[in-house]
Amino acid sequence: MGKLPCETKSLGNYLWSDLPDENKWADCVHCGMCLEACPTYEITGQEQHSPRGRVYLMKSVAEGRLEVNEQFADPVFQCLDCRACTTACPADVDVGGLIEEARGQIRQAMPLKGMKGFVGKLFLQKLFPYQNRLNTLGSLLKFYQKSGMQKITRKTGVMKMMPKHLAEMEAIMPEIKQPVRKNYKDEKVIKAKGQAKQEVAFLTGCVMDVMFSDINESTINVLTRNGNDVVIPGRQTCCGALHVHAGDRETGRKLAKQNIEAFEDFEKVIVNAAGCGCMLKEYAELFKEEPKWKEKAEKFSEKVEDISKYLHDTGYEKPKAEIKTKITYHDACHLAHGQGIREEPRHILLDIPGVEMVHMPNADRCCGSAGIYNITNPEMANAVLESKMENVPEEAEMISMGNPGCMLQMALGVQKYGRSQKIVHTVQLLDWAYKKEDGGSGNEG
Repeated sequence: MGKLPCETKSLGNYLWSDLPDENKWADCVHCGMCLEACPTYEITGQEQHSPRGRVYLMKSVAEGRLEVNEQFADPVFQCLDCRACTTACPADVDVGGLIEEARGQIRQAMPLKGMKGFVGKLFLQKLFPYQNRLNTLGSLLKFYQKSGMQKITRKTGVMKMMPKHLAEMEAIMPEIKQPVRKNYKDEKVIKAKGQAKQEVAFLTGCVMDVMFSDINESTINVLTRNGNDVVIPGRQTCCGALHVHAGDRETGRKLAKQNIEAFEDFEKVIVNAAGCGCMLKEYAELFKEEPKWKEKAEKFSEKVEDISKYLHDTGYEKPKAEIKTKITYHDACHLAHGQGIREEPRHILLDIPGVEMVHMPNADRCCGSAGIYNITNPEMANAVLESKMENVPEEAEMISMGNPGCMLQMALGVQKYGRSQKIVHTVQLLDWAYKKEDGGSGNEG
């Protein structure tokens, strides 16, 4: 496919292959049920920044009434792709899928240029697809933290010279630790503790293994504790979600093919990042014009399972040690709206002695992370985050969730609004309870 004009089918002013699927918008009657669910519409009050408005624009291009231009591109890229509109829609119109397909058309017709184009290509094509390069970046960040350079840059005010949103992200950067891909040899089986029930493959992720390798360690600990042999396939790569969200569907396809082949010999693929899991389950959407790969992608997606749902469905040892805390739960968009997983993480948290759940209103409202949206669209992301933080109960001591982007964004919210809550991954808390039960101190403090 690639950057070739569509020869087999033309749909209005869409000029390239991998067209937005008209069947996805066919059931949209513009009823408006999606409006209250949309964070960007809530903030702007503008129709073009609502789900039905964006669907109307996409149909207008298909019908030849609108060009693929900036007037079209801005509303499409202002979308958080949070999928809340599909949850609210009586007809289940897949606005998120349409948005991603439309972005692919826009980026072929209107490639990013200048510094934005350079940065986009650097990260999406030269960095994220290569684990060794990501590990090198992680090592540099670790050196920056451990060497004292971080303290110096903060004390001298160097960070004030950076764009405000980047300086804010640096301020909440977690402690960088050794990636699990370095701790465990690729393809080596990490044996279950006790009798093994099943062998599972584990997607370590790119951002997760660099920024939150401790959560990957917790995931492995919890899986082996509950009778699973764990394998980390060496050929796995970035899931491609960031690429597809950015309109680079061609790179997304390449990464998808690599992952499909890397996990081919396994019956179950476990993921602990909501965005990655949702992308893996939607790989078939990338291969509408490649039937052979579409079939492979569909078989692969059936094997993908979020860690919380997998534990809930297969059974897990309920911890006996107490972690006394008040916790509230944030539904990551691509877990709740993208995969329909809501109750399973909450059940896990409630099974930990001492945990008191505090209800968060609008818990499934987007936090504004949306992949790298908080970097590319900082003003809108901050407005969405402010709305989110208004719903976070102040009496909660911890905020739990199941996605690394959300963890960074919510940590930023905690800092910006003077909160003291600790940000934790659901599986992390379960691992701490197990460790405390075994005589360790846990890490909940």
